[in-house]
Amino acid sequence: MLWYKAFHIIFVVTWFSGLFYLPRLFVYHITTSDEAGIARFKVMERKLYYAIIMPSGILATLFGLIILSYNFSGYMHARWLHWKLAFVALLWIYHLICGKYLKDFKFDRNHHSERFYRIFNEIPAILLIVIVILVVVKPF
Repeated sequence: MLWYKAFHIIFVVTWFSGLFYLPRLFVYHITTSDEAGIARFKVMERKLYYAIIMPSGILATLFGLIILSYNFSGYMHARWLHWKLAFVALLWIYHLICGKYLKDFKFDRNHHSERFYRIFNEIPAILLIVIVILVVVKPF
């Protein structure tokens, strides 16, 4: 089971690193006006989302479910885990919203400001803090 935990942590780290960086690329993308720069950001955003963020999110979730399966009935009595899973669900919603914004940029339909993306960029940090505290401290 320790191998599963190790891979779960590795993919959580890579998932979060991508979720921290993609909205930052959106900030830079929105402030770029030259065609070459815009095209470059579209490629970077697409590669980050589909080559790093999506596989990492799927694998982090898969390894988490494998760990959960080792003691499912025991984990189901742990309230901290219920909260953790709720915040992971919010993280997946954030992840999918990033994908929607990626498509908006791809088709030049972005309707949000630089300030919006700067604030939006803080959401995964808050989720990370809450999830780590729930896992390590187990407050419930």
